[in-house]
Amino acid sequence: MAATLELDAVCAGAVELARAAAVRRAGVLEVGEHLGVVAEDVRVATHRFACVHPGYPGWQWEVSVVRAARAKDATVNEVTLRPGEGALLAPAWVPWSDRIGPKDLTPGVLAPTAVDDVRLEPGYTGGEFAADADPAEASQVRALVAELGLGRERVLSIVGRDDAAERWLDGPGGAENSMTQQAPANCVTCGFFVGLSGSLGRVFGVCANELSPADGSVVSVDHGCGGHSDVVEPARGVDLSVPVWDTIRIDSEIFD
Repeated sequence: MAATLELDAVCAGAVELARAAAVRRAGVLEVGEHLGVVAEDVRVATHRFACVHPGYPGWQWEVSVVRAARAKDATVNEVTLRPGEGALLAPAWVPWSDRIGPKDLTPGVLAPTAVDDVRLEPGYTGGEFAADADPAEASQVRALVAELGLGRERVLSIVGRDDAAERWLDGPGGAENSMTQQAPANCVTCGFFVGLSGSLGRVFGVCANELSPADGSVVSVDHGCGGHSDVVEPARGVDLSVPVWDTIRIDSEIFD
């Protein structure tokens, strides 16, 4: 068990020395009452003072003092402003890559995709070795891919497709919403439904009805809205003819 440090009497008594050092360092951040002193090492102690500035509630000034061997007076070693218990702190720093969330991309904002992103996989011949580490060889492969028209270097992986499908099904274009529950029929039977290609096309398409809130958005085959193409305009009743006014007949009784 470690021995308890003994508080040096000279260091403990250097309250005013520590306060003066804190005042010089504080500037507009005022130094308040003395909160105590603790031993840090042999002939080393730290005095704590309250910071009374309204912008730093709960913060404390800490002044370390030290006494050299056989010296009669202590000297200031360090002055710092540190948060105390319950102090107001800034939020923890979050890396830029973690701060970007769904729908955060705006004009001019870039969101680089990691090389090992599990949502993507090599999209041209070469499998997992398609993106070769050798720049010269990779450049030749890219040139060949472009010449042969083999497509993109990376495409959605199974993980990427599953993630997208779950996100779309849980979104407003899925089936679990009031719009679908009150719709006369599902999108799969609608003339405005444009199916996607590939495996996602079995479940999703794009709405092309300008009157629908989903126009231009991905919708599932079991989604629905009131703009279904089979909803025809209701038939109106028989139109009444325009009234005919007789302005030619002469009433003979007027001349009798």
